[in-house]
Amino acid sequence: MGSEFRVAIIGGGLAGASLANALIRVPRVDVHVFESAPTFSERGAAVGLSKTSQLALDQILPSGPDLLSKAGAVPMNSSRVILGSGPEAGTVVYDIAADGSAVNVHRASLLRELLAPLPKEGLHPNKKLTTINPKESEVEITFQDGTVYQFDAVIGADGIFSTVREHVLQGVATDEQLHPSPAGFWDCRNVVPFEKAKGTLGEKYFEVDRQHSWVGEGAFIMHDVLENRTMVQCVISGIEKDPSASRDRKRPLTREILRDSLSSWLGGPIADGMINLVCDQPDLSRYSQWDHKSTPTYTRGRVCLVGDAAHATTPWQGSGAGLAIEDAMILGTLFANISSPDEISAAFEAYDVVRRPRGQRLIDSSRETGKILCGESGLRADELRGLLAPRWDFIFGLDMESHKREALDELRNIQKK
Repeated sequence: MGSEFRVAIIGGGLAGASLANALIRVPRVDVHVFESAPTFSERGAAVGLSKTSQLALDQILPSGPDLLSKAGAVPMNSSRVILGSGPEAGTVVYDIAADGSAVNVHRASLLRELLAPLPKEGLHPNKKLTTINPKESEVEITFQDGTVYQFDAVIGADGIFSTVREHVLQGVATDEQLHPSPAGFWDCRNVVPFEKAKGTLGEKYFEVDRQHSWVGEGAFIMHDVLENRTMVQCVISGIEKDPSASRDRKRPLTREILRDSLSSWLGGPIADGMINLVCDQPDLSRYSQWDHKSTPTYTRGRVCLVGDAAHATTPWQGSGAGLAIEDAMILGTLFANISSPDEISAAFEAYDVVRRPRGQRLIDSSRETGKILCGESGLRADELRGLLAPRWDFIFGLDMESHKREALDELRNIQKK
């Protein structure tokens, strides 16, 4: 069986919870998850999980389909892209095949179900990390409340403004590489009752549990069904017109700003109704989308990064959560194939080799996809069809078994050095 070793996961969101589920299945690993907030929670509305993401989840949790069902996941029977403004407004650009493989699920509900299998004694809320101090054979971590722990490994799943990232990249990254920066877009979201959305937007958009995406001048609109067909997520996104304003991640939003942003959409098939739905909330705000432009490494000794701490991306290709689940799958595979804490650094190096190129490719592709979806490549349906259709191929084409074998081959090569 080899030596037992203790692993600290910093961050209790989807990335941290997915990773904890992967590691608790390695018998000799003792996992503890530390969350800075008073409770384990997720910000945001829905997350889409492609068939690829679900296959990665199945590698971590054999009960993955049951978990998604308990979380209220709704099969996304198809995805339809439509023009929302311009001379061809209302024209369907393309439909993604209605094979029922992808699902939409509320982030908070998914996190609840991912936390459920984890031992309660290993979950530590209200623990804000302050320092990481590597020792000769362990890593010491200190929290804001003064508590100090020693672990054999520390994994940062603490989001886009990760404290662990600062430790990993200290001295090896430029300031631009270390910190996230605005990607050039903003978005606002609301989750409304199903019947309200259907009554506002029209029954024809809810005959099938389909994600509807609308491409138009300077902006993008999307709506999809959640929570066992009881709720609908409504999203309006746009190009940042004032780059300096995007330095504030959260800004107040008004109906007037939305109408100005969608001025060329008004009177068209979707804008007026979506503005009404998005504005129906007490704290109407828009959020600047940020991402990591480049990252020279995901690991430093016995410390590494997963999820948004490693590869924060914009949401345009709906794969941020999927990437985090893939990270967890690979780390779970690597930890199952080492027998001593002395091998942790090698496992993290192998993880970095196979995961960092995929993370960076998704970040760059998502940013460019956002520009297309906000009309920067024109608003002709036939041209958009050719531009958009192939952009998801590399995301959905990942072979899980080959990816795991690649990681294990890298581990063996590193161990031989």
